[in-house]
Amino acid sequence: MRLFTLTALLCSLVAGTAQAAPDSRTTEVKLAKSLLAIKNNRLDIAMNEVDSLLRVNPNYKLAQLVKGDLLMAKAGAITSFGNAPHASGDKIQDLRDEARVRVQRAQAQPQTQRAPSYLWQLNAQQKYALVVDTSRSTLYVYENVSGVPRYVTDFYITIGKLGTEKVSTGDQRTPIGVYFVQANLPKNQLADMYGTGAFPLSYPNEWDKKNGRTGSGIWLHGTSSDTYSRPPRASNGCVVLGNDDLDKLAPYLQVGITPVIITNQIAWSSAQDQTERSALLNEIELWRKDWASLDTDAYLKHYARNFSSNNTDYASWARQKQAVNAGKSWIKLNISGLSLLTYPEQPGMVVVDFEQDYSSSNLSNRMKKRQYWMKQNKRWQIIYEGAA
Repeated sequence: MRLFTLTALLCSLVAGTAQAAPDSRTTEVKLAKSLLAIKNNRLDIAMNEVDSLLRVNPNYKLAQLVKGDLLMAKAGAITSFGNAPHASGDKIQDLRDEARVRVQRAQAQPQTQRAPSYLWQLNAQQKYALVVDTSRSTLYVYENVSGVPRYVTDFYITIGKLGTEKVSTGDQRTPIGVYFVQANLPKNQLADMYGTGAFPLSYPNEWDKKNGRTGSGIWLHGTSSDTYSRPPRASNGCVVLGNDDLDKLAPYLQVGITPVIITNQIAWSSAQDQTERSALLNEIELWRKDWASLDTDAYLKHYARNFSSNNTDYASWARQKQAVNAGKSWIKLNISGLSLLTYPEQPGMVVVDFEQDYSSSNLSNRMKKRQYWMKQNKRWQIIYEGAA
């Protein structure tokens, strides 16, 4: 009996699939088992696996398509994947893409011993961090264990129809960068298309605005009630999970605290990361000491000439700090709760958040601050500073 085209393409992937997998990958494992059974001409076993998927997730369109092909295969009528008459070519291609991604996820072993290079340091409040690898259609969850990230689980996700590198409103692309969960919107406040909930992200962030990127409404959210999952590229820019997966993800998210790093392809931590992290921590401490010393010239050397803070450029910032410091006789400055997140696709740039406790001869305040440090000409300098 002739096997459909996608199965033949996936056989080499399925053959290496691990027998045990995290709960979050149950769907991929069952799909892989079904396709392997088809390869071995065990259509009864394949049908059992697909039926098992559909009993739990009756709206799983990919499983419905595989079942349809299996039924046609029993009649000897199957010639290609998605052989249904009048089927949309684009929709069939979307399901082919989803099948490939899900089988690749079933085969892949999570990198449990290595940390992503973006999570240089998490503060005590950040119990978890998320890293989205758009090339693998996967969202990874890491737990903060004494400031060090530890792999917890991962989920299949959908991104923008036209891929990544969001630039403007309505471009149907998912942004690349460091973002934070801004809100938790429950199902009863949302249209059905958003599923069981939504978590808006902080796009556009400070770097996006500095580079003229526009748009808004980039969320983590679920799928409509009649849909189990969506193809790898099917959103208007949001990161979309199946409703069951979103419900599993929700307990890991803290509004205003949890970082969500979206990258084209995940990079893993190396010894060089630790060296650069130590160097940056030293520069941050020197910045603190120079500010507290009232040596304004030394303090300003920590700021790059392309620095900006909202609508303030370097020259304006320098004049302001010189005027303010001239009216003070002493400054005390303490910083705590440091987090350091490297920026994907921007080598040598780190988002630094901390609690700033400032007091002086005529003013005291406490605030959450965010800085963007960039290594330029072999030196770490600040290119943005503002409230977090």
